[in-house]
Amino acid sequence: MKEIYVKIYGQVQGVFYRKSTLEEACRLGVTGWVKNNLDGTVEALVQGPMASLNDIMAWFHHGPDHAVVERVVIIFEKDCTNCLEAFTILY
Repeated sequence: MKEIYVKIYGQVQGVFYRKSTLEEACRLGVTGWVKNNLDGTVEALVQGPMASLNDIMAWFHHGPDHAVVERVVIIFEKDCTNCLEAFTILY
């Protein structure tokens, strides 16, 4: 099980990026969280098997229909040491 922490840049707030990420994470069986930042970016921590993480990472690069993703930066990737039980939106 791995853990990836990312920051997503572009037009990713006000377009249901967090809600859509929650839905996609649940569909893929990924745990973690997603949140908006004051600078207009979105951050997410995702945990799961590498195949599922690869799928959600690919999804991060386009997001929901009205999002315009400029780039996705991996802050860190490591073995999961504190496994979360669900995926949530942080406010």
